Amino acid sequence: MPPPADIVKVAIEWPGAFPKLMEIDQKKPLSAIIKEVCEGWSLGNHENFALQIADATNFYITEKNRNDIKNGSILRLTTSPYQTAVQLHERIQSSSMDAKLEALKDLANASRDITFAQEFINLDGISLLTQMVESGTDFGDLLSFTLTAFVELMDHGIVSWDTFSVAFIKKIASYVNKSAMDTAVLQRSLAILESMVLNSQDLYHKVAQEITIGQLIPHLQGTDQDIQTYTIAVINALFLKAPEEKRQEMAHILAQKQLRSIILSNVIRSPTPINDEMAHQLYVLQVLTFNLLEDRMMTKMDPQDQAQRDIIFELRRIAFDVECEPNSGSIEKRKSMYTRDYKKLGFINHVNPAVDFTQIPPGMLALDNMLYFARHHQDAYIRIVLENSSREDKHECPFGRSSIELTKMLCEILKVGELPSENCHDFHPMFFTHDRSFEEFFCICIQLLNKTWKEMRATSEDFNKVMQVVREQIMRALTLKPNSLDQFKSRLQNLSYTEILKIRQSERMNQEDFQSRPILELREKIQPEIMELIKQQRLNRLCEGTCFRKISSRRRQDKFWYCRLSPNHKVLHYGDLEESPQGEVPHDSLQDKLPVADIKAVITGKDCPHMKEKGALKQNKEVLELAFSVLYESDEYLNFIAPDKHEYCVWTDGLNALLGKEMTSDYTKSDMDTLLSMEMKLRLLDLENIQIPEAPPPIPKEPSNYDFVYDCN
Repeated sequence: MPPPADIVKVAIEWPGAFPKLMEIDQKKPLSAIIKEVCEGWSLGNHENFALQIADATNFYITEKNRNDIKNGSILRLTTSPYQTAVQLHERIQSSSMDAKLEALKDLANASRDITFAQEFINLDGISLLTQMVESGTDFGDLLSFTLTAFVELMDHGIVSWDTFSVAFIKKIASYVNKSAMDTAVLQRSLAILESMVLNSQDLYHKVAQEITIGQLIPHLQGTDQDIQTYTIAVINALFLKAPEEKRQEMAHILAQKQLRSIILSNVIRSPTPINDEMAHQLYVLQVLTFNLLEDRMMTKMDPQDQAQRDIIFELRRIAFDVECEPNSGSIEKRKSMYTRDYKKLGFINHVNPAVDFTQIPPGMLALDNMLYFARHHQDAYIRIVLENSSREDKHECPFGRSSIELTKMLCEILKVGELPSENCHDFHPMFFTHDRSFEEFFCICIQLLNKTWKEMRATSEDFNKVMQVVREQIMRALTLKPNSLDQFKSRLQNLSYTEILKIRQSERMNQEDFQSRPILELREKIQPEIMELIKQQRLNRLCEGTCFRKISSRRRQDKFWYCRLSPNHKVLHYGDLEESPQGEVPHDSLQDKLPVADIKAVITGKDCPHMKEKGALKQNKEVLELAFSVLYESDEYLNFIAPDKHEYCVWTDGLNALLGKEMTSDYTKSDMDTLLSMEMKLRLLDLENIQIPEAPPPIPKEPSNYDFVYDCN
């Protein structure tokens, strides 16, 4: 009879005594259980004791977590959280440096437990630790363990971050600003600053006054990835909490300090593999950097703003410089010329292209991208515009419309304007290789769009289809995490429209065959039927029989023997033949019999007795692959060498089927795949009002002559 669910069998340790095996009744109060344990070891004042998990965590057992105790757990009787907190509160104030260090080590370890942390905080322990830091008398390990205990205690969220003094913030910041600082102290200090900034807007302003980006940069140039991670985390926190008007200013400072190139060379291209936490911080930095584009993305163009209109004029000037005409002639003529050029540039509104940029997103960001492309990739820009303006109207790829839609798509892909996810590690190294990575990203993708348009031979009606293909090309290339923009461009070259079609077809087939649950269920249902069909085919072939050539170890002889299975599948009939049969072999010519019930096993390849004989036969790999033997009675064998691989598979499968064993030949696998695929397709056909005949249609008569056949020779 199993023990009651509320009874848990555990072992309990106590220093200096043999462990006790005990059954704990989870219905009893925890205090009663502790009292019972204490009485077993003759310990008084049971209220001063508690139970801990005896592992590296040393977590206290409380009424809240007691249900986590499992059968076989090892517990430890120890002093209560309150008693431990009181003792440590006194010990960390010891005048002996060694005693103080040991106490701080114990405090840092114990502070991970929320039960202890609550008791220590109730004793005003946080204030004591901050005073110790502010005093500035502790260094090295003493300071390191003090800060570790502080971080562990604050991580429980019991105390508000807003309670700390400017003096404490200045002291922590000073540890970060020093060029030579103990690694552990620096790591804890960076962690404290990050938490301050993220958890309090007031502390953000105080921290921002104490540390600068310039003082953080040197920590990225070292080789300690943990320090680098915490440094980027502090930069991200400052970036995230900065008022909107200050973010652009901060981004400008980061660019001046060459943060991107420092991260690229010292972190991303470092020989040390990037861990998950670093990947997350790089992802956050990537998101925050792209979010700087949100303002332009959500800004509509003002058709009356001359400065903004001048950008469109600049696009026209760069594209059609050779066609520019002097400011002469009538207004109507100039308007007609502008309209013609704006149409060539692919704007939707040929008269006033500014209207095209009133859609948000992408707003003015699209125009910024177009201008960047025209100025920094001028040859490619001119080629695309002129190439499309020379095509038929319906086949031209409209540069203006494409750029606007592409910018909107890229913003969606990179999630511009969205806050970073807490668990995502999806950073792209290539965006850290260029100061204007988004613009360069656009330049590569707009050329891809034009290339894909040509490959699809698209018309204006196909615009959305082209955009879908381009999105898929970009997403697939990004999934490969290219290390540079050039590598990204190279990956896109391999993802042509033809390749995308192949991938789609392959995935569709895979989805149909392997992923869809109803399809899987249908496959499982059909598979036994197909296997039975294959089995019947094999047995029918054995009933028809096969002529085998007799081979000796000395030389090849033109002698044959024949073997077939009886129609009732109970006997193998075989016998020698003088020559290869031209038709059906009579039953009476096969004098020898082997009852199927006597067959013990089917042996193949080099394990066959006739393959173990010395001579040329053993060396012939081709013959070795066609050999099989039937073991029967007292170690007697009937040895075969199949005429070809097909017959070998048929016979080994058929014999295994007779013995009730699995048919494992390549031929069976091929047949299974072919027949299963055909049956699946037939069953999935959408047939409406079509009667499937019970019997197959009759075979038509042969033609009177074959004069219609063309002889290729």
